[in-house]
Amino acid sequence: MSNTSIETVTSVTDKLKLGLAVLVIIAGIVGFSVLESKLPTVARVAIFVGSLALAALIAWMSEPGRRTIAFAHESYNEVKRVVWPTRKETLQMTGIVFAFVAIMGLFLWVLDKLVQWLLFSVLLGWK
Repeated sequence: MSNTSIETVTSVTDKLKLGLAVLVIIAGIVGFSVLESKLPTVARVAIFVGSLALAALIAWMSEPGRRTIAFAHESYNEVKRVVWPTRKETLQMTGIVFAFVAIMGLFLWVLDKLVQWLLFSVLLGWK
């Protein structure tokens, strides 16, 4: 079955922008590593974070970047519409899950001991 809704990067300028963003990130990593003996750690981290911010800005200017921002905005709006459970409901459901896990653990332990008894004592005759 073919999925025709897959969106790809087709524009040459978008490919160049995304490639440039990747190169900026690589430059930040290299700068962080090369300047180890020349700059304090805070400055090196600032260079790396700055390269990440610049790469994000470059990627945001491309069409896939705009689609990603739009998707994030729509996702945030969807999360705001979610009806979250109350504290009481959360505690009740957590209690149910713990009880189920305990009961299943006990059941599997009993089943294991039953199979062990059948296999070793009854079939093989070991004591």
